[in-house]
Amino acid sequence: MNIEARKQYMETLRERYLKAGKEEKGGILDEYCRNTGQERKYVIKKFRYKVKLKETRKPKKEYYDGYVKAALVQIWKIFDCPCGQRLKPLLEPETDRLRNFGELKCSDEVAEKLKKMGSATIDRKLKHEKEVLLLDRKYKKKNPLLSHQIPIKVSADFDRAAVGHTQVDLVEHCGVSAAGEYVNSMAFVDVCSGWWEGEAVMGKGQERAFASLKNARSRLPFRLLGIHPDNQNNLINEHVYEYAQKQGIELTRSRPYKKNDNCFVEQKNWTHVRKFVGYLRYDTEEELETLNSLYRNELRLYKNFFQPVIKLKNKTRIKGKIHKKYDEAKTPCQRLMESGQIDVQTKQELKRIYERLNPAELKRNIDKKLSLLYKIYKTKSGRQMVEPAAKKLAPSMVSFYMTQPKTVSVS
Repeated sequence: MNIEARKQYMETLRERYLKAGKEEKGGILDEYCRNTGQERKYVIKKFRYKVKLKETRKPKKEYYDGYVKAALVQIWKIFDCPCGQRLKPLLEPETDRLRNFGELKCSDEVAEKLKKMGSATIDRKLKHEKEVLLLDRKYKKKNPLLSHQIPIKVSADFDRAAVGHTQVDLVEHCGVSAAGEYVNSMAFVDVCSGWWEGEAVMGKGQERAFASLKNARSRLPFRLLGIHPDNQNNLINEHVYEYAQKQGIELTRSRPYKKNDNCFVEQKNWTHVRKFVGYLRYDTEEELETLNSLYRNELRLYKNFFQPVIKLKNKTRIKGKIHKKYDEAKTPCQRLMESGQIDVQTKQELKRIYERLNPAELKRNIDKKLSLLYKIYKTKSGRQMVEPAAKKLAPSMVSFYMTQPKTVSVS
């Protein structure tokens, strides 16, 4: 007898074996072992493996059937999804009233069953509905109206030849702790020309961020066509959305956790902000005013008129290697003048500003304001800075710090 035959023979005897008494089981085992030649202990284990018996007991008829459950779910939703203990007192008086109002359609039998239902039974019958409700709350998008109305735009979708499409980002100056309120630097970058504008704002309030956005826009020498922030609530809100709609500005946003969608402004966060003001914590009005004085005057002029920008022309992949080609380095002002997308009056104004600017004087004034910013920080902290803390300074502040006496006050 081969394996398959023994298996079929055991299946025919298993059900009778499991229902039999002790003596009858012994007879079945003797018969099976004699016919197959297998050992008795092994056969006993095989008979007991994966026990499957036919259902001999008739299933009990469900008292609270699907009709009762459907009516219960309807009442549960009407009363704002309470638990069983809170819903039970409402079932008896409110079931008939809802039927009279025409809000609940069910038979008299179903209504009587609803009135008798206990709180534990209510929770058991509503278990699936509660799971569905929790999943809806878990995966429900925050602020779905704005999320649906503001389209997503990736870096490849930007028209790099059109002046006026800007990317916006906020740089935090919180130091080692994000607790409390501190200064943030809002940066504007034009995708085509690389023109940069900065504005310091205290905290992350929506109205303050909106006011800073309008202040930065007022200094742009071109017409603003688009604003592209990331997904932070200080820029993705009703204030900015309504403003963009009224002004005819295209408002787009990045994908969550995709910094490359905002790459043009992200690369400026180091060269235009961190490189100058460093990683210290600025949280006073005096520091805010100093930063705004720097951003609105010397730094924007120095960066836009005297700092050339290299733009990527194209890139090709050859045998697994990416080959990039760049154009000639030009300042953002030069790119605006050559774009042909600004009016003659603006060109003349930019030319007049350029002719009266002295880059060496601008650099000295930038260093003076950075030194002033650091002095305010030291006065606020009430102590001299030790060597390890100097690593958080911007490169422009390091020379100033190195000239100071290395004494540490004991508090």
